[in-house]
Amino acid sequence: MAAFTAIVALIGAVIVAAAIISSLTERLRVPQVALFLVLGAALGPFGLGLVNFTLTSAALGAVATLGLILVLFTDAVSLDIAGLRRHLSLALTVLGPGSLITAVIVGAAGYWLFGLHPAEAAILGAALASTDPVMMRGLLQHGDVPVSARYALRVESGLNDAVLLPIVLIAMGFLHTPEHATPLGRVIVNIFVLGPLAGLLVGFIAVTAMEKTRRRFGMRRDYESMYVLGVAFTAYAAGEAVHGSGFMAAFTAGMAIAILDVELCDCFHDYGAATSEMCLLFAFVAFGTSLIWSGLTIINVRTLAFAAVALLARSAVLLVALRWQRLKPADRRIIVWFGPRGLSSLLLILLPVFAGIDGAERLFAPCALVVLLSVVGHGAMQAAWIKSDATPVDITPVATTPPVAIAPRSMHPAGTTVPSETHASPTPTATAETALVSSPEYVTIDEVNALWAAREPVVIVDGRSETSYDASDRTAAGAVRLEPDRSVAQANARKLPRDAWLIVYCA
Repeated sequence: MAAFTAIVALIGAVIVAAAIISSLTERLRVPQVALFLVLGAALGPFGLGLVNFTLTSAALGAVATLGLILVLFTDAVSLDIAGLRRHLSLALTVLGPGSLITAVIVGAAGYWLFGLHPAEAAILGAALASTDPVMMRGLLQHGDVPVSARYALRVESGLNDAVLLPIVLIAMGFLHTPEHATPLGRVIVNIFVLGPLAGLLVGFIAVTAMEKTRRRFGMRRDYESMYVLGVAFTAYAAGEAVHGSGFMAAFTAGMAIAILDVELCDCFHDYGAATSEMCLLFAFVAFGTSLIWSGLTIINVRTLAFAAVALLARSAVLLVALRWQRLKPADRRIIVWFGPRGLSSLLLILLPVFAGIDGAERLFAPCALVVLLSVVGHGAMQAAWIKSDATPVDITPVATTPPVAIAPRSMHPAGTTVPSETHASPTPTATAETALVSSPEYVTIDEVNALWAAREPVVIVDGRSETSYDASDRTAAGAVRLEPDRSVAQANARKLPRDAWLIVYCA
């Protein structure tokens, strides 16, 4: 009972801490996961000694499994198919050579430096070729990241687990004892046929049932947001039930929904993403109690050499592979050098441990060392790259009437097309000024231009949800990007003037 109480308390602490430090980490430019690792250390045996997780902990296994299911499903269901078509060559580059060749190089380093079995080396290489979506979040949320770089990093961190997971699952088949071994052909069928088919079926049935229910009876928004969890977990269970890969089933269920191009409310994406992030942050705390620090106990020349290869291999591969992509030098540099390893790597490396494969535990410490170095190195790199949000926005009145223009986000990396009506936040107090607009809540394009003509200070704000923002490559010229759930903090950080008109568009 005491252990159960400690875990419940830990879950509560993670949720509360995530909410409290969400804005703090942005201002301090410290990776959120770093603070959660420190929180885990403070609660673990090296600190207060309140809780500890081992590699064989059932609670850790449950959290890791749920987190991986939700990550695979929500990343797939959030995939922008139209964007994928536009950036197909770039996506294939980061998911193909960027992931697979990196896995081969890292696996070969593990084979030669640690004397691993080839299958063990393949698992280690695949795990450390995976980039982490949680650590990537801080950079991708920043409005100044170019569109092509943002898309490449999002696709890589979101989809490369589906590319690398089969390598881990197939390699595990070679490590089972003879009496528990499954023929290779059967393993391939389970991973690439049975699991995906189960996921496609669940995804199709789930989205069809949701559409019919919404048309005929309607569906409450709060229940539609929870629907994502039911679909993800059902797909995983269906995949396991047919002796396929539940993880591949969860991924293909999300892909089925994305391909069917069903109109989903933002709550569907956002609730699933928030839930998966909470699971992942909880897992970071669990690893931080003691497990991840085991990477520091193996530091020597060989392990540091391996870590260097693991951290630099991806950059070396992409430095060559992206030469044939039409990218600006700044875009290429962001894609090449920002590929953090994090929880995705730890979750993949634990799959053979959870499967009970003898000796699989020895793969964890090298992986943990690379993740720790990546948290520090890539965290510092992210902090150095992101421009200060404290730069005031220039709203100097102009003599002429500037048009409310639409431009590609590569020119103005802040938002998307302006709708016919936008929300206004009228802070000026003079009645003559406020008379320029007919409503205190909505303004038209003509009224925005009238404010400019009257030399009023105006700031155009892109307040769309993350889903809508990522789905478009268009923006209102000069718009300032503020995320809906952090708009006040970001407005204060960027020193938006309090006496200006804030014209917000969100569609």
